[in-house]
Amino acid sequence: MTHWLLPTDRQSLPQAATTNKDKVTFLKTEIKKPSYEVLCEAAELIKNGEVVAIPTETVYGLAADAYNPEACAKIFKAKGRPQDNPLIIHICDLDMLKNSVKDIPPLALTLAEHFWSGSLTMIFPKKDIVPDTTSGGLDTVAVRMPDNEDTLNLIKMCGVPLAAPSANLSGSPSPTTAQHVYADMNGRIPLIIDGGECKNGVESTVICFTDGGKGIKVLRPGVITAEMLSRFAKTETDKNVFAKPDENEKVISPGVKYKHYSPKADITIVETDSDEKLAEFLNDKNDGGTYGVIFGNETGIEIPTISYGNTAYEQAHNLFAVLRKTDELGAKRAYVRCPEKTGVGTAVYNRLLRAAAFKTIIL
Repeated sequence: MTHWLLPTDRQSLPQAATTNKDKVTFLKTEIKKPSYEVLCEAAELIKNGEVVAIPTETVYGLAADAYNPEACAKIFKAKGRPQDNPLIIHICDLDMLKNSVKDIPPLALTLAEHFWSGSLTMIFPKKDIVPDTTSGGLDTVAVRMPDNEDTLNLIKMCGVPLAAPSANLSGSPSPTTAQHVYADMNGRIPLIIDGGECKNGVESTVICFTDGGKGIKVLRPGVITAEMLSRFAKTETDKNVFAKPDENEKVISPGVKYKHYSPKADITIVETDSDEKLAEFLNDKNDGGTYGVIFGNETGIEIPTISYGNTAYEQAHNLFAVLRKTDELGAKRAYVRCPEKTGVGTAVYNRLLRAAAFKTIIL
């Protein structure tokens, strides 16, 4: 990707179409490849309080000025997202982190040095500049630095962090292509920046700090695993990674409390070590409306199947696209073979549990 020459004078940016009181109004959603001009257009939209879909290495995000509560409210409206589900803010440098949060433990800076730019989100006590709308009413805020050069340049152009949850309708599978975003957001936002297919395919790892800032707790797993983090500090995994939170439990990480990542098809996880048992189970479901989501090219299965990969990294990369594929194929039900529950497989399993509303069959 390209390092764009960033303007220092805001007036040099192309002006977006406006109506009364400088409120930007659009009649359609456009998909545009990133360029200097497109990033300028996106920055101007965001400065005018609008929402733009952006590419990251994890999934596509719906970006707005993290310090503007009215703009962030538009994210919740576009997604149909519950108001108490906090947003992650995306930064381009450590100055933005220091401007937004307080009480940064030395461990956080060590992790930033090793994992930023990248798929690690850290939770800190927030400063007042971060509105409650952005933080879901919490006194903490989740922060990460995305590993996408176009998006980092956009953040620099905007001059503020961007709040950016996944660019999908709340509860549906996260989008890993601009076309996925368009399917959910057409008519809801003015612009989608098409940065191609996302590299990782699952959202970032979310952590908070324990033991006075000396320990780590994983609240949502991702491709940066607990095993990787344990090299730097004692690391534990929150109970809600593999379980449904209590009804009234206050959670500080996005993607934990509500049913997430779910297509229209009814999803069930199938746990088995036996290819033969899986084939027998799936063949018994041969009713024309059922699909099997499997590893690789498993044989002996008579119903239609979709592979989501042989390795945990392949499964993470393909998971959301495959869940969306079940809807494109008109599936009524899909049985997904359970991934490994270690390393990156933990992230895949975590997403599947929520997509399946915790429905699991053990063979």
